Amino acid sequence: MDTGPIVFLILVLGLLLLVLSVIRIVPEYKRIVVLRLGRVLGAQGPGVVIILPVIDQPVTVDLRETFLEIPRQTCITKDNAPISVDFLIYSKVVDPVACVVHVRDYAGAAMGVATTTLRAVVGDIPLDDVLAKRDQINAVLRTKMDEVTERWGVKVTSVEIREISPPKDVQDSMNKQMAAERGRRAAVLEADGQKQANVTVAEGEKLSAILKAEGGKLSSILHAEGNRQAAILNAEGYALALAKIFESAKNVDAKTMSLQYLEALKSIGASPSTKFLIPTELTNLLTPFSEAVKHSTK
Repeated sequence: MDTGPIVFLILVLGLLLLVLSVIRIVPEYKRIVVLRLGRVLGAQGPGVVIILPVIDQPVTVDLRETFLEIPRQTCITKDNAPISVDFLIYSKVVDPVACVVHVRDYAGAAMGVATTTLRAVVGDIPLDDVLAKRDQINAVLRTKMDEVTERWGVKVTSVEIREISPPKDVQDSMNKQMAAERGRRAAVLEADGQKQANVTVAEGEKLSAILKAEGGKLSSILHAEGNRQAAILNAEGYALALAKIFESAKNVDAKTMSLQYLEALKSIGASPSTKFLIPTELTNLLTPFSEAVKHSTK
């Protein structure tokens, strides 16, 4: 049996495997840290990287931002209240060589640092602040963790607390407090609304009273003005009447006046009265008539 082709095929496959083990293609988001005979040559990539078999030891490092989920941790606050906290850590490798040389498993190490840092931070804050100031806690955690992971070549970009769970009795007390606070706010809002309504009604009544007063004032002014105009017209009419009477009285002689007195006496005589009072001036008015009668008899 001829074994030549088989041996050739084995040699070709071996050579191919050798080439594949020597040549590595590194993508843009990764680096290969090469250790040659135990010494660090540096981070290689991206692109084609030559790895010497047996002599070189390649370690691949991902430069993309990753997240680490920290499981629920029980912490004690400053006022001795136990709470459970779970959060996420976002980080990325900025120095591949330090990430390989200075720490064996930076993900596990980051998790340990995160749990201890969390307990230290929460232990300095009261329960109310822990529940109300998540953003500040996130910032403090990120700063403290970044101080530790910086020597590993890892940058902590963000820390996000997902959930904070106080004990059931504390939660019940918080619910009662929130209910009381909501009741207080509702009462305050109702009082403010009633106050605004009263102010609006008072302002409306004030404006109405002002308008009524102004209307009454205007009405009084117009009425007084009308009375004044009427009095002026009456006085002018009365003055004209007196002037006319005066003009007419200039042409009246003694005889006419005597005739007017006689007419008046005639009217008095027609009345049912039995007594008559004749003024003495009447005799003077009748003098012209008596003289006229005397002249007519001569």
